[in-house]
This record gives sequence, C-alpha cells and structure tokens, in this order.
Amino acid sequence: MNKLLAVLIAGLFATSVFAQAPAAPAAVNATVAKADAKETKVDAKADAKELKTDASANANVADAKADAKETKAKAHHTAVKTKVKAKAADTEAKVDAKDAATK
Repeated sequence: MNKLLAVLIAGLFATSVFAQAPAAPAAVNATVAKADAKETKVDAKADAKELKTDASANANVADAKADAKETKAKAHHTAVKTKVKAKAADTEAKVDAKDAATK
C-alpha cells in the first residue's frame, strides 16, 4: 500500500510538473511576438522610405519630361523660324532673278 501511495503521489507531482512546462514557452512566444512586431515595424518604415524615394524620383522624372518638352518646343519654334527665313530669302532671290531677267 505504501508503494501504491508513493507511486500515486509521484504521479501527481509528475503531472503538475508537465502541466506547468508550457509556461516557459509562453514567455518565449511573447518574446518572439515582440520581435515579429519590431520586424514588421522596421519593414513598414523601409517600405515608407522606399515609397517616398519613388515619389521623389517620379517628381524628378516629371520635371525632366517638362524640361524636355519645353526644349523640344523651343527647337521646333527655331526650326520653323529658320524655314520661314529661308523661304523668304528664296522668294526674294527669285524675285531678284525675275527683275534681272526682265531688265
């Protein structure tokens, strides 16, 4: 009977030890959760920084496109002006040639 009581008491102690064992991993889980939260926060900051950089780059591209458009318009205007001057000079030369031929 004494052995039976000893085994039963030992069994109770053993079950109480195993029942309390998950308490330590819970603390580890809290630490892991905290680390995951920190990692998520760092990832969010990195994403925000990347988006900010992308927005800045997009603004720079837009400025560059506007400058290119303006430069293209100026070049086109200059080309048209030069063509008009060339036509005027050609017309003037033809008129001078006609006048010289009629004289």
